Amino acid sequence: MIVQDKNRHRQPAELDACRIASERIQAELETCDFNLKTLNDISKDIYGSVQTDTILKNFLLMCMGNFGILSGFILLLDIDKEGTDHFAVVGFPEEDVGVLRTSSRHCIVATYPAEQGTESLSLDCAFLSPFGIEQIFPFHVEPSFHGVIGLGSRLMADTYSAKERELLETLVNSLVVALKNAKSFESILNLNKDLEDKNIAMEVALNNLREEMRKVEILESVKENLSKFVPHAVSNAIERSPTGRMPESRNHELSVLFLDIEGFTKLTEKLGGREVNTIIEKHFSVFMDAIHANNGDVNETAGDGLMVLFMDKDQTSNALDAVHTAMTIQEETARIGKDIFSLSKPLKINIGINSGSALVGAVKFDSITGSRWTYTARGSLVNVAARIGALATGGQILLTRSTADRIAHEIHLKNLGKFDLKNVKEPTEVFQLNHVF
Repeated sequence: MIVQDKNRHRQPAELDACRIASERIQAELETCDFNLKTLNDISKDIYGSVQTDTILKNFLLMCMGNFGILSGFILLLDIDKEGTDHFAVVGFPEEDVGVLRTSSRHCIVATYPAEQGTESLSLDCAFLSPFGIEQIFPFHVEPSFHGVIGLGSRLMADTYSAKERELLETLVNSLVVALKNAKSFESILNLNKDLEDKNIAMEVALNNLREEMRKVEILESVKENLSKFVPHAVSNAIERSPTGRMPESRNHELSVLFLDIEGFTKLTEKLGGREVNTIIEKHFSVFMDAIHANNGDVNETAGDGLMVLFMDKDQTSNALDAVHTAMTIQEETARIGKDIFSLSKPLKINIGINSGSALVGAVKFDSITGSRWTYTARGSLVNVAARIGALATGGQILLTRSTADRIAHEIHLKNLGKFDLKNVKEPTEVFQLNHVF
């Protein structure tokens, strides 16, 4: 009986100990549950955004709500950039916000020397003491990005327990991760923006290039079309000019060839306009081919006649080019004349050639309708070439002494004697090129 009584006395004490242990475990479980819930809630809030200001605001509100905090702030400062910061504040009078922000900046700058880390931040920063800040948490995001969290008094408790402070430090670490993610996302956005801007710039540049190429194509087309009407010497002279302008007239060694079709007037009277046009086109095509092949440049056209300049080489080569052109024209005229059924016999092409020095360049003609430019050779050299061209008959190729002297070593010539030419003071010695076909 005595033993039973002792056991009965021991049971309430053991039960109290179990109850106390159970309550302690329950409190610890509740604390753990609270901590996990707080971590989960705040993590969801801060990781659900990539905007720095939103992350800071949500973090501050969640901390204050879960811990019953009456006031608080977060400042994130770029040390390297003056005036660059992010600031979230709750629970402070409006008139204190500006001063609090400035004081927070001073706190970070004063306690974050460039050579030190986050551990250098004092927990009792003097700059923040006037605002009732009870807890200060420093944090570090990037080498130049430093932050501070200040929390004020609580609604239901006088102080922050060690476990609460430990939880807050864990939450701050989560905040740092969220801010780093936001910075990475911001960097990606900036890269994408830069890439987009560069793509736009490249597209603009490409469009400008296309437009310039189109202009070049148009100019090349214009040039190609104009080249059919403008002597090559003109276009070459303009292209060689540094200013793109026609150079001034100057004396130039050259050979001048004049040709015309004998009996052309009678031919036009005999045949219809369309037939005559076909005949002219066929003949002038071979004329142009021969002229081009021998470095000649058609300077003027007049009905059935042409004035051609040879001036690309030395005086002997220019004379030979002119003579070879004349010989080719005569040969091709004889050939195609046999293929044109409307012609009873090949046409006769009369040619005169003179060589020497003449003034070559652009000439301007002014009139009431405006100004017109032409590129030609001027002087007695040209006049004599025209006169002996008019002197030629029956498909002759006539040359002056100056031309004959330049080619006599290669081509056999016949001296026809001296002739009085219109508007030429002295009699002109004329030579005939023997036919080679």
